[in-house]
Amino acid sequence: MTKRTTHWTSGRPTPGTGARTSPVYNPATGELIAETELAGPAEVDAAVADAVRAARRWRESSLSRRAAVLFRFRELLSAHTEDLAEVITAEHGKVLDDAVGEVRRGLENIEFATGVPHLLKGSYSAQASTGVDVHSLRQPLGVVAGITPFNFPAMVPLWMCGNAIACGNAFVLKPSEKVPSAALLLAELWQEAGLPDGVFNVVQGDRVAVDALLAHPDVAAVSFVGSTPVARHVYETGTARGKRVQALGGAKNHAVVLPDADLDLAADAVVSAAYGAAGERCMALSVTVAVGSVADDLVAAIAARLPGLSVGDGAKPGTDMGPLISREHRDRVAGYVAAGAAQGATVVVDGREAEVPGDGFFLGTTLLDHVTPEMTVYTDEIFGPVLSVVRVDTFDEALALINANRYANGTAIFTRDGGAARRFQNEVEVGMVGVNVPIPVPVGYYSFGGWKASLFGDTHMYGPEGISFYTRGKVVTSRWPDPAASPSGIDLGFPQTR
Repeated sequence: MTKRTTHWTSGRPTPGTGARTSPVYNPATGELIAETELAGPAEVDAAVADAVRAARRWRESSLSRRAAVLFRFRELLSAHTEDLAEVITAEHGKVLDDAVGEVRRGLENIEFATGVPHLLKGSYSAQASTGVDVHSLRQPLGVVAGITPFNFPAMVPLWMCGNAIACGNAFVLKPSEKVPSAALLLAELWQEAGLPDGVFNVVQGDRVAVDALLAHPDVAAVSFVGSTPVARHVYETGTARGKRVQALGGAKNHAVVLPDADLDLAADAVVSAAYGAAGERCMALSVTVAVGSVADDLVAAIAARLPGLSVGDGAKPGTDMGPLISREHRDRVAGYVAAGAAQGATVVVDGREAEVPGDGFFLGTTLLDHVTPEMTVYTDEIFGPVLSVVRVDTFDEALALINANRYANGTAIFTRDGGAARRFQNEVEVGMVGVNVPIPVPVGYYSFGGWKASLFGDTHMYGPEGISFYTRGKVVTSRWPDPAASPSGIDLGFPQTR
């Protein structure tokens, strides 16, 4: 009998009341391994009601208690990293090392959140006016929701829930229905860490559940990571209902390689960043901009490295790249390769012809040269193991190319020239920049997010901006009567002086 993946409310697994389900496959074998129950409005209402009750109590908990729960959760998450990685690989397909790395990057965000006693400190001004004091504080929003993508089923929820819970909110997670199990393991770890029931809930589901969360009057804020069209829908729908929304969208990340770059370092970095996790990362490099004379050598160096990558089941040792998430997505990515060739790109390495396991949703590494900005392989977010090379003559052309793109999530430059690197980081219109670093994901004590069509709203994810997002500021101005003039007659035990 096929396993059914349920919701999590009131501190326990909770079967749904509806009949709708969604299949979960092992992408490496194509095998159906589970059915995810899809929440409707009734399940969302129940989860939010549970969170509302829990939020009232949790917001009154001391900062030291919250920090203690976070420290315990951090230790449990560290101890169960391998278990969580195995669940991720089974449902997503990425290799185990990638899955372990995902959990560890999420762990950074929990470590940041353990500092909540410091992070929520306000300010105080005595005698702002005669006898008047002013102080500020930050308070939780109440119930907040996270809607997360299939490609990072542990890390992205950890971007959100650690800060949200540390700030005194209750959190409702809606993971991708394609990878539902990691969310339930996180819920178990939160419970074991001592988090009160209802502070962390999981509703499995699709767009029905998303829209129910966006419409729910008791959900104060929504965090989202996914494609740009859905990010726009989440942002516009949520804000129209008065919610605070941070919605991270798609990407088309470029890496500029200048003629003076260390060619081996650049080629190694580009290959790792373009093909890791089969390109199913919002920070994956999808375009390499080769400047001037470096182009031929760079393309040759990248192409020479691809036969050495082993494509197969991510659970097996020695595998460098796993499958894509679904058969439909694999076919869609292959269609982009065909379109690129038809539109004039040179197919240097064709992943459609690669020797890959017969079962599962595999596509080999693909390298396209002489790509131009009009081609669909350049304009669209492909989200697969396809790297396009665009050739330009000058640094200025490379900079202009990136700044003209509607996506602005991450970018990188490879060079030995400090002046070029400094100019690039200052003038490129992208939210996250790497200098000789191909995937510039910020550490947990900074914040993650792009610009333009890669971000809807003005708040980036996790770090200091995450603390601001999950709290509201309040300023209190107070004046107390002079005790010497008070009619109460209370003896305060010290001289009454003016």
